Amino acid sequence: MTRLVNDPSSFREDLLEGFLDAYAGRVAGVPGGVVRAQETRPGKVAVVVGGGSGHYPAFCGLVGPGLADGAVVGNVFTSPSADDACSVGRAAHGDSGLLFITGNYAGDVMNFDQAREKLAAEGIRTQTLYVTDDVASAPTDQVARRRGVAGDFVVFKVAGAAAEAGLDLDAVVRVAEHANDRTRTLGVGLQGCTMPGSTEPLFTVPAGRLGVGLGIHGEPGIEERDLLSARDLAELLVDGVLAELPGAGRVSAVLNGLGATKYEELFVVWATVARLLRDRGCTVVEPEVGELVTSLDMAGISLTVVALDDELERFWTAPARTPAFCRGAGLDQFDRASRARPAVISRDDDQQPPVTGSPESAAAGRVAAQALSAALSAVRDAESQLAQLDAVAGDGDHGRGMVRGLTAATAAAQEAVQSAAGIGTVLCRAGRAWAAQAGGTSGVLWGTALQAAGDRLGDVDPVSGSALADAVAAAVEAVATLGKAAPGDKTMLDAAQPFVEALRRNVDVGMAPPEAWRLAVVAATEAAAATASLRPQVGRARPLAERSVGTPDPGAVSFAVCVRAAVEEVSS
Repeated sequence: MTRLVNDPSSFREDLLEGFLDAYAGRVAGVPGGVVRAQETRPGKVAVVVGGGSGHYPAFCGLVGPGLADGAVVGNVFTSPSADDACSVGRAAHGDSGLLFITGNYAGDVMNFDQAREKLAAEGIRTQTLYVTDDVASAPTDQVARRRGVAGDFVVFKVAGAAAEAGLDLDAVVRVAEHANDRTRTLGVGLQGCTMPGSTEPLFTVPAGRLGVGLGIHGEPGIEERDLLSARDLAELLVDGVLAELPGAGRVSAVLNGLGATKYEELFVVWATVARLLRDRGCTVVEPEVGELVTSLDMAGISLTVVALDDELERFWTAPARTPAFCRGAGLDQFDRASRARPAVISRDDDQQPPVTGSPESAAAGRVAAQALSAALSAVRDAESQLAQLDAVAGDGDHGRGMVRGLTAATAAAQEAVQSAAGIGTVLCRAGRAWAAQAGGTSGVLWGTALQAAGDRLGDVDPVSGSALADAVAAAVEAVATLGKAAPGDKTMLDAAQPFVEALRRNVDVGMAPPEAWRLAVVAATEAAAATASLRPQVGRARPLAERSVGTPDPGAVSFAVCVRAAVEEVSS
């Protein structure tokens, strides 16, 4: 259990405060994460890694010479926001381009892609790479849909060494992609992890059993088997990984503990893993046994194998020095070639000028802010339920993420109302705050939705029923486009699309907006409940699709909760 917390909602901020103090002089704080204490030297590509917290040493513990130039750190098991990725990317960037690397999860892809586009618009040449090493999360003909797990570390290490050696951005990307293509991981779990502030694990494994194919965000395995001896478990892992690396000769390997498995146990397993790899014709080069990509207090292990060639071996064995990982020597010259940064780098002042809307639009903005406040109250009441739904096939953080996002959105909306902003500005600023403060999949999707609705409504025209329906349709279309999802994929769209269709029908027959919205809520609520019969096709729940059947989608349920609370507030 993760017992040592202050306020669970500030767990990320608290851990970063301690981390930065413990490693002062080696890393510097920046809004959204950390960077090296030394500025990126001229001519060097900046490599920035990132993802949710809860995985230490990944991600902030891997910042230092020979590895990452910066790490974007999200809330527990939650993708960092695009704003946070931009903040760290700007601070880490020197003059030769920037590469973001993270695991292949929907929220990470959406947020880091947005960050790449924003930075490119600012003149910073930026690329993204998403690690796909987890053999259990998709079949061999769908490698692009696989998750990134402990293989993240291999790709980070190789890319960091390539950048340290002076390769240009295109070459660093090529080397990192090559490492990703030749890296495979399989993991097993013995017990689930517990989120900060919670008393129950996200999943349990029956006594005498183990979960095979688990993720690193508290997701359970894709199947259960009887508990194996260390020797038999090693054989399961080696066979599962080498099946996808036929004929591998020179390899390296990472036997990774997930948080609660003791190093002594890892060494017991490694003894057999090493022998089996050699028996299968592999020469093992500088393996790593220990905790490199964890999952809070999860009991479990994973085996990562990378098939080396001369280039990958050179970068894998190159020196590195970070708070959590050290190999070799010979990096002092890089430190001497760079200037020191301040210990903490402040975010640029992004205060936005007041925008005054027409009287009619400002009145609608006040209503929108009230609706967001009501949605926040309703989601707080439903937080535990949403967490339980999400934990069935995901990481259990949906309720907490929705509360975090709505808290930021409500505060931003109320601030905009104080300046007599129109509804367009109220919604756009609420959306930006939601995306920036919550991160994750729900954060970027809801943030995008509110901004799309705000852009459609503007700050001048009154909000008619037709205009409201158009704005909601624009919001739902933006979610579908960004999330690359469709109705039937078991996402929030399965509630949002019926909602907008019902709202449009009701408005077109002359209903007043509150009544049209109220009846649309019925359609959304029924559709959300009906998602229980669906199998997820996208997102973190997809690898556990069968386990998800019988449980409604948490994103669809939270959508219905929000739109219901909104109409109840404005109609009261």
